[in-house]
Amino acid sequence: MSCNRRKFLGTLGGIAVAGPARAADRDPLRLALGYDNFAVRAMGWKAPALIDYAAKLKVDTLFITDFGAFEKMDEASLAEVKKKAADAGVKLYLGTWSICPSSVTFKDDWGTADEHLQLGIRAAKALGSPVLRVILGSNKDRLTPGGIEARIADTVAVLKRNRNRCVDAGVKVAVENHAGDMHSLELAGLVEDAGPDFVGVNLDSGNAVWTLERPIDNLENLGRYVLTTSLRDTAVWESEDGVTAQWTAMGEGHVDWKAYFARFAELCPHAPVQIETISGFNKELQTGTDEFWKAWPDGKPKGYDKFLGWAKAGKPREAWKPAEGADRKIAQQEYQRGEIERSIAFCRDTLHLGLPRP
Repeated sequence: MSCNRRKFLGTLGGIAVAGPARAADRDPLRLALGYDNFAVRAMGWKAPALIDYAAKLKVDTLFITDFGAFEKMDEASLAEVKKKAADAGVKLYLGTWSICPSSVTFKDDWGTADEHLQLGIRAAKALGSPVLRVILGSNKDRLTPGGIEARIADTVAVLKRNRNRCVDAGVKVAVENHAGDMHSLELAGLVEDAGPDFVGVNLDSGNAVWTLERPIDNLENLGRYVLTTSLRDTAVWESEDGVTAQWTAMGEGHVDWKAYFARFAELCPHAPVQIETISGFNKELQTGTDEFWKAWPDGKPKGYDKFLGWAKAGKPREAWKPAEGADRKIAQQEYQRGEIERSIAFCRDTLHLGLPRP
């Protein structure tokens, strides 16, 4: 591995919530490039196969965002996974799901919210992951008693109770803006309430659209807290009841990625760029209906007007579907691999992301 790449892989354990960096500090640094395993979910791969695929793609990082990718969660077994990744020159990042005990998405598969978080902290340490990605929930939580503010408070309480465990393990918690649960300003408030010394953000550009934000505005609001990412492109257009969004491969939607990553390199230069393609379907955000705004009792969120202006420039697209007569599972697998492979190629060849390699 080149000097830059060795330095990156060897020092990410000490990653901090980054503020704007001086240009002189940024010049030698290329943004690390990787993929989120959810991009190839149809493959059903466990961690070893995911690492092999990362090596095939020649990426710097692998974001495993679900404990189900591991055969066992004990320290010895995870140490073997860590070694395999290190031998392949791949830095591991770990994630899991909801730690909000009152979220509609919370499941007790891993115990209570605190037990779930504690397992994640131990596993992240064993894998050498500097962060643990978690989520609050989904847009359905905005309609629960007390609204999203109550769910944020419950999540903050879980995080605060486990602060010392995070600090002792050297693992930061990266809360994602997930499935329309929190606007970027709400998530920034969560981080500040919990404690930005050990809590930051997993930035999801596609999910930003579900909270009526342009990805660039979402980045502006959250950049200083970003620890890691799950990024994808999005196409948007005006539709009958509001705005319709379709997630796409990188470079195939409406996001200006050159402008995005120029700002990204200023706000969070030490965070890896990890691609999570979830393409193929259309979602209408029915902003033209009264029912939609019940989830937003305080009114239209900041940046909404810019979001609408962005959508006006888009044109409708058909959703993906397998060819007639094709085996759906095989078609999905081929489609997902195509989406992530084109995305990685675009990031590397057009955006010049990724660490230098020999």
